[in-house]
Amino acid sequence: MAVGIPEAPAAQADGAPANRAPLLWQGHRFELLAARALWDPAQALLLVADLHLGKAESFQAHGIPLPSDGDAQTLNALLELAHHWQPRQVIVLGDLVHHRLGLTPTLRQKLTALPDLLNCPVRLIAGNHDRGQWHEGLAQEPAQAIGPLWLSHGPDPHPGLLNVCGHLHPVVRLGRSGDRLRLPCFALDQRQDQLVLPSFGALTGGHPYPQPADLWIVAEDAIVAWPNAQASAARARTTSPRVSTPTG
Repeated sequence: MAVGIPEAPAAQADGAPANRAPLLWQGHRFELLAARALWDPAQALLLVADLHLGKAESFQAHGIPLPSDGDAQTLNALLELAHHWQPRQVIVLGDLVHHRLGLTPTLRQKLTALPDLLNCPVRLIAGNHDRGQWHEGLAQEPAQAIGPLWLSHGPDPHPGLLNVCGHLHPVVRLGRSGDRLRLPCFALDQRQDQLVLPSFGALTGGHPYPQPADLWIVAEDAIVAWPNAQASAARARTTSPRVSTPTG
């Protein structure tokens, strides 16, 4: 295993925080994007996870009101990424659509048109929410190796490869009580050579990453490295019970 310790990303030329951070793994360089995606320049691959398209419509079918603009935000963000990076392929690491109830005719049309809009093939590594669905021209593929990467939906460490996955929707909790923030993050477990991507969908929630890991926190259009030692110390501060001092 030879994964570089995360470094604070350099500021952009105008002094603004960086919108991407490098990750080095066994001589391979990747870019963690504040847009919650992974860029593999050597293979020209753009990887995202957990779009959960159609989630609003799925909830509405069960009588739960949820605004229907999430899909547009998610797909527009993906189009912007593809326009900027010009990938050879876009690979979705599972949970493209939240539930078959959300597969409206309009969403099916958008999925069919997606490769043309992105100007490249789209591939789907099957996730748990994708079961029982069918998308024209978009087969559900098993976990697999592509170059130095082992791509899967959920964590699936594979010897000698960097396991890139989603499913966990990792976030970081910062602050206490009313000032607490929940921010999406990338989580790198160096013991298992495993990188978990944040969820890409606009309507997805998140869960604190449960294991020691190097993190990269996404805050709006910026990405900030948070090495394991710093993350562990912060986790201890936010989870340890307060001890009151006896008086009198």
